[in-house]
Amino acid sequence: MTDTTTHPGVRADVWLWAARFFKTRSLAKQAIDGGKVELNEAACKPAKSVHVGDTLRITRGEERIACVVAALSEKRGPAPEARKLYTETDESIAERERRLEDRRLTGGALLRPDSRPDKHARRLIQDLKKTL
Repeated sequence: MTDTTTHPGVRADVWLWAARFFKTRSLAKQAIDGGKVELNEAACKPAKSVHVGDTLRITRGEERIACVVAALSEKRGPAPEARKLYTETDESIAERERRLEDRRLTGGALLRPDSRPDKHARRLIQDLKKTL
């Protein structure tokens, strides 16, 4: 972890990568460019400085996380250390658990087939994927 006195701020994409919200820094940059990350209730850019005490709202697929920056780091470390870089808000935890329960009750809105596809169905699926 970096000391907050020597580094007044860290790039947003680097911090998101170091805090393990995204697997690579380029994925973090793409999420920021796509509007999936808000810093202090405003749009964020990849080079925007993140400071201790800032609020981040991150959207990853169906998951929405609101957290407060607790520490800064420019290096990606083990998951337990990365977890110390932020504290998730109580509202965010409750909302995430509510959404998880909703998905569990509705079956994730997936229509699961009764059996595995046969050879003909597999080829149709492969052809469909090629056209997309």
